[in-house]
Amino acid sequence: MKRLRFLLFAVLSTLLMGQTTTTHNAFKPGDVTWGPAPPFVQPGAQIAVLEGDPMASSGDFTIRFKMPAGYKVAPHWHPKRENVTVLSGTLKVGMGDKFDESKMMDFPAGSFAYLDPEMHHYVEAAGETVVQIHGMSPVMFNYINPADDPSKK
Repeated sequence: MKRLRFLLFAVLSTLLMGQTTTTHNAFKPGDVTWGPAPPFVQPGAQIAVLEGDPMASSGDFTIRFKMPAGYKVAPHWHPKRENVTVLSGTLKVGMGDKFDESKMMDFPAGSFAYLDPEMHHYVEAAGETVVQIHGMSPVMFNYINPADDPSKK
């Protein structure tokens, strides 16, 4: 009986290890599908939705946001908590209502930060930068200066 269990275990393990299909809830770097960023941020960035729907009325979401060197997001805030992990590059972050590069801190790859609701902040990519953001839907950008909202131009 022990030998039969061992044989069954060995066969199942071999089949599972040899399985090459991907699942919709696990991603290797090459499996991530990138598309243009939404209109409420400046053009030039790309977004990949890994989990959920960031624009839904509720629910969890996880996205990746890829920014070219020098990409900026003007001072803004979100009504819900934002959790950010820097995957590559360096994200420069400043707090407040006015974009001031002298007050920005550098967050290299591997950094994590969370921003509480209504925390006023702005960002810039130092080199190509990829961040992973997760939180609760819907994602909303509230620009301090309404003229900074690209979707209104």
